[in-house]
Amino acid sequence: MIQRVLLLLIVTINFQSCKPRSSSLTKEEVIAAIEKFDDAWEHKNMKVVDSTLAKEYTYFTQSGGIFSRDSVVATAGESDYTLHDMSRSELEVTIIGNTAVVSTRWKGKGTYRGGPFDEDQRCSIVVIKKDNKVQIVSEHCTPIKKNRIFH
Repeated sequence: MIQRVLLLLIVTINFQSCKPRSSSLTKEEVIAAIEKFDDAWEHKNMKVVDSTLAKEYTYFTQSGGIFSRDSVVATAGESDYTLHDMSRSELEVTIIGNTAVVSTRWKGKGTYRGGPFDEDQRCSIVVIKKDNKVQIVSEHCTPIKKNRIFH
């Protein structure tokens, strides 16, 4: 009986050591995931945009709405959406465990469904690392106003 328990214990320990372990999320991985997303967005690569977003991804719109993951991926490849210029700066990364909250500034000029846009936004992006895969879980961008009311 004791031999069986010891054998079971040894097998269990060996099995646990064979499981792939997720290493801790790093600032470099977070920035690389955002840069990969931005590059794919700018070059209308829907497949890469899709791969950078977690299946639970949600975009919170400026007008208080929710844009689904599928809608974001579709917009990335939409012919009615064209970027003429785009940049992201002021990245500040805070990591807790395998989750990061990133503050960024995103600027973009282009056209969407026939209308021009010229955006200057402060964005909050949540990035996770799960099973050694780094993905974006959510994003919310707010226009930066020249005449601020509160802060």
